[in-house]
Amino acid sequence: MAKVLVVYYSLYGHIHKLAEAIGEGASSVDGIKVSIKRVPETLSNDIIEKMGATDIQQKIKSTVSEVSLDDLTNADAIIFGTPTRFGNMCAQMKTFLDSTGSIWSRGELFGKVGSVFVSSNTQHGGQESTILTFLPYLFHQGMIVVGLPYLFKGQTIMSEISGCSPYGASCVAGENSSRNVSQNEIAGAFFQGKYVALITKDISNNREKYFKTLVSLNN
Repeated sequence: MAKVLVVYYSLYGHIHKLAEAIGEGASSVDGIKVSIKRVPETLSNDIIEKMGATDIQQKIKSTVSEVSLDDLTNADAIIFGTPTRFGNMCAQMKTFLDSTGSIWSRGELFGKVGSVFVSSNTQHGGQESTILTFLPYLFHQGMIVVGLPYLFKGQTIMSEISGCSPYGASCVAGENSSRNVSQNEIAGAFFQGKYVALITKDISNNREKYFKTLVSLNN
């Protein structure tokens, strides 16, 4: 079975909900095995308490295990989820990605599918720029980048506030992070998960052949 790994950080639970929808979408494809993991926390417990996120963090930590480098290398596709931080990924995700140099040096993510989903407090809080500034990591690792195509018609609705763009699924959390993830945003995440899984299923069996062919060009 092809393996799809969803790796995320979520402070108030919005990315957590999108991650679950991403996983459900990927799981709906036959021959796909899905794992959902979280990156390590870098904030202290007292800071998390001051931010009013203790309860949701305890819930996430009790149900979702931390990702390891082996999880990345064992996956055929990796879908990353992060809240926006001033138009960029959060520090927790960046810290984890910065620990993957050894994987990069061995080309262990080459030819694997990579995708990104995000959240922001406001409609214009950097959802698209966060994905765009995340993509260089995927390219440096030699991954095949997949977004959220306009085949998902929920991107074009005008009847409600909603996340999602051609770069990936997203949600608007609200200025105080009190807004629930909408059904349209959940649908976008499900679509992206299924899309990634379908592509992964097609190419995973050929990845080793691509790798050997391209390595031979250096000889």
